[in-house]
Formats: sequence, C-alpha cells, structure tokens
Amino acid sequence: MIYILKVTVLRWMDLAMVIGNFKRNQGFTLIELMIVISIIAILMTMAMPNYAVYTLRGKEAVLKENLATIREVLDQFRADTGSYPETLQDLVEKEYIKSVPQDPMTHSNETWILMPSINDDETGIYDIHSGSDLISLNGTPYNEW
Repeated sequence: MIYILKVTVLRWMDLAMVIGNFKRNQGFTLIELMIVISIIAILMTMAMPNYAVYTLRGKEAVLKENLATIREVLDQFRADTGSYPETLQDLVEKEYIKSVPQDPMTHSNETWILMPSINDDETGIYDIHSGSDLISLNGTPYNEW
C-alpha cells in the first residue's frame, strides 16, 4: 500500500514538472508570427476594394436623401410663400430646415448647384444638384442627380 502511494506521488510530481517546463517554453516562433501576419495582409487586400465600394454607396445614399429633403423643403416654401427662396439660407432663417445639409461628395454645404426657376415670372431656387463632378457607381455624374 505504501508502494502504491509512493508511485502515485511520484507520478503527480512528474506531471507537475512537465507542466512547469511547458509553461516556461511556451511562445511563438518568428516564422509562425510571419505566416499569421501574411495571412492577415492577404485577407485585408481582398477586403479593401469592397470597403471602398460600400463607403461610396453610403455617401450616395446620403446624397440622395439630402437632395430629396431639400427639394421637398423648396416645394413647401413655395407653397407657403408663393415663391421660391433666393438662397438656401432663407430656408434656415424661416426654420424650414435647421441647417443647410452638407454635400457628402464635396464635404461642404456651399458647393450645391442652385438651379433657378424655369418660369420667367418666378425667381429663386427651383432645384438643387450636387457640386461634385465625379461619376456615380451607376455611371451618371452626381451633378445631374
């Protein structure tokens, strides 16, 4: 019985030594780290073009929403006052909008292309377009939206 107990204790001690040695020698080699970094770099080069397209789609969606909002507010202004506003700032002053929205393609709220009324007897801003001369993903220029 004492013999079995002695062998069991020795086995536990051997196991403890093996675990202790494993913990001291634990780590990654330079080759293993370089392989992992290479795999990450390959995955990143595959993902970057998709990321660029998705961010551009997001900007296009914001531009469409901004144009629709401003056009709707222009029509509301005309319905209320009987004429179109002379500037976009008139919409802010009369509290139709809180501020002039930013053109996501030019990153400015001062680059909008303001289209005058097509009727000779009316003045003011009839329509609005983006000030960007870039081409959209569907092939049309942003300043024609």
